[in-house]
This record gives sequence, structure tokens and C-alpha cells, in this order.
Amino acid sequence: MARLWHTAILSKWKRIFAYIPIESQIEKFQDEYYQTIADCHKAGNSDIFIEFMLKQIDDILDDISRQSSEEGEQVTEYVKKLLSIMEYGVPYTSRAIMDKLGLKSKETFRKNYLGPAMEMHMIEMTIPDKPRSKNQRYIKR
Repeated sequence: MARLWHTAILSKWKRIFAYIPIESQIEKFQDEYYQTIADCHKAGNSDIFIEFMLKQIDDILDDISRQSSEEGEQVTEYVKKLLSIMEYGVPYTSRAIMDKLGLKSKETFRKNYLGPAMEMHMIEMTIPDKPRSKNQRYIKR
């Protein structure tokens, strides 16, 4: 519940926070997150937790900034559209992505959307060893 409030309060302050994957970042550092909470209980204040969360937000913003500068002008409108319909850290089937984009042709999807996004390391496979697996999902990085 607290993480929901983080996002709600931050996004009310600056709309960009509604799109920043704070939850995904916390999951990456879940052990440290819970240890930080325990340390706050022992210390009797929230300073440690606030510093931890600010560091996580700063790291996310750095990643986004780095990705934006790496992307530059190379990102096509197709890839931009693909990225706009995907949430960070959420696995999607190719069919689900195609439906969201309103596409029928798998070849068009692979050639114009998925392939270029994967080449730029903006999308990754959940099962990279088996690219044609029926259980394959794609995640926005």
C-alpha cells in the first residue's frame, strides 16, 4: 500500500512519476528495501528510507536519461509507438502487443516494431534462449 502512495503522491507532484517504474526498481532491490525499513524501525526515524528511495528514483531517472540519449534520432515512429503502449517490467506476448498496436501482420510487427526495438536493447525477451517459444514474452527495458 505504501508503494502505491509513493507513486500517487509523486505523480500528483510531477506527472512524469506516473510513468516511472519505481515498483520495478524496488523489486530489483527488494532485500535492501526491507532491510532499510527494518533499520528505520530500529533508528526511530525515516531518514534511511527516504535516502534509499531517493537513490532508487535517481537511478531510474539516470537510466531513462541514458536511454534517451542513446536513442537519439535513431528511434523510428514505429518503435516509439511500441514503447508507448508497453509498461516497464510487464511481460507481453507478441499477440497482446500486436492487438494494442492494431496490427494483423506478424511480419510487419517483427520487421518495423519488435526487431528494431530489440536491436536497440529497448525490449528484451523473457526466454532469450528460445526465441520462438510459445511462452515467449517481451519486456520494455
